[in-house]
Amino acid sequence: MTKILLSQPVLHPMAKLQRQVQSLVDSKVLKPTDRLWKIALLYGDEWSHWKKELEDFEFTMQDPISDLLMVESWEEENL
Repeated sequence: MTKILLSQPVLHPMAKLQRQVQSLVDSKVLKPTDRLWKIALLYGDEWSHWKKELEDFEFTMQDPISDLLMVESWEEENL
């Protein structure tokens, strides 16, 4: 007997970060007006990876967290 698995789309790593940051905003750990560099305080050793990812998408560490949360698609076609 063959099992049919419905494949779920793979979530882009930046979308995962975005969801985690949204959760931190929802729980009032971060504010939408906080700068992206504040995420570094929470991500510790992982921060260098996420900082590079953010910079690859042309974010600066001075951008507000709300800019990250507004992204609707993480397509990498132009990178």
